[in-house]
Amino acid sequence: MEPGGDPIASFEDWASARQHGLLRSAFLITGDIHRAEDLVQDALFKIALRWDRLRSGNPDAYVHTIVYRTHVSWWRARRETPVAHVQDTARPVDDAERPLIVQNALARLTAKQRAVLVLRYFDDLTETETALVLGVSVRSVKKQASAAKQRLRAIAPELKELADLRDDTP
Repeated sequence: MEPGGDPIASFEDWASARQHGLLRSAFLITGDIHRAEDLVQDALFKIALRWDRLRSGNPDAYVHTIVYRTHVSWWRARRETPVAHVQDTARPVDDAERPLIVQNALARLTAKQRAVLVLRYFDDLTETETALVLGVSVRSVKKQASAAKQRLRAIAPELKELADLRDDTP
């Protein structure tokens, strides 16, 4: 503990600075705002219990790992199949409908593909950081990202710029 530092204030500052981004990520991974809120709340609670040990390390990676793994456990227990409406033709997308189209497109990806895209391109994690959060190899992250972007090109051609995101590799 830092001399004179208040661990509760430290956690509250950290959590409030990240809560919105975590909620966005969890929503993009789950496609359900209520499930996303539950995931973030559970993750923040787990972080709070271990804050003395985590605050000097990398609590951001740990919280992303908790959110993702808790969601995967929940999903496996229910074996939900995502369903979304797919538009047949590519057309210009206005800014108001883009979030809904992104949400629907992400819902049609596998859970792992969706998680990789959210962590890599929405949360700006590196391939290595994404691999650590997901508990997989960097090679697996690259493979899942490539497969996800290929699928996005097929199911949501209006999101071409999202599907054409550049990888870190030369």
